[in-house]
Amino acid sequence: MKIIFPILCILTAALLSYGLYQALVVAPTEQTMGDVQRIFYYHVPSAWTAGVLFFVNFIASIAYLWRRNTKADALALAAAEVGVVFCTIVLVTGPIWARPVWGIWWTWDLRLTLTLVCWLIFVSYLFLRRFSSSGQTPVIAAVLAIFGTLDIPLVYFSIWFFRTQHPQPVMGNGGSIDPRMLHAFFINLIAFTCFGALVCWSRYRLEVLRRQVEETQALESLLEVRSSR
Repeated sequence: MKIIFPILCILTAALLSYGLYQALVVAPTEQTMGDVQRIFYYHVPSAWTAGVLFFVNFIASIAYLWRRNTKADALALAAAEVGVVFCTIVLVTGPIWARPVWGIWWTWDLRLTLTLVCWLIFVSYLFLRRFSSSGQTPVIAAVLAIFGTLDIPLVYFSIWFFRTQHPQPVMGNGGSIDPRMLHAFFINLIAFTCFGALVCWSRYRLEVLRRQVEETQALESLLEVRSSR
């Protein structure tokens, strides 16, 4: 692990740098929207990464409810925290892109609204984990996370089956994209996925260590109480 982690950090940094070059230099300027369209190369990969992390949270939450595995619970918490960060990037870059294109910062479009709902659910999950001291908190949080993950397919398919303000898919469903744009997009998609996985892994290791320290401190306190009697 000590060797793998630095290697993954270097590879991820290289991918992010290459993706930046592809997005800002190699990819052509979109004729209708101009340079603001380049947000696409970060907006969509951030949304994808958030969805992957929320799905990891979903699997880990089910594993915790099934086996009461504390490491699964730690992974669920780490994935939710990092997923919320990427989802926040989506909600920030979206209005920045929309303002010059739509003329407004925000509209209660179906996909935008469902994305905001997803973000609110997982922020509520984090608040519950942070401020609740009940012994049932991990169980309640796991149920909330499973419920929140059900919103993700609705976000994805909203523009496929409903007329929305949000642009229609440019890949599939009759859409098309310049090969250079497609290359820049996939490079950034891979780079952001690796970056999200790397940060989630780091946060998971930190959470496991934190719990081990708390268990050790609790055990030491218990031994001190017994020895003082």
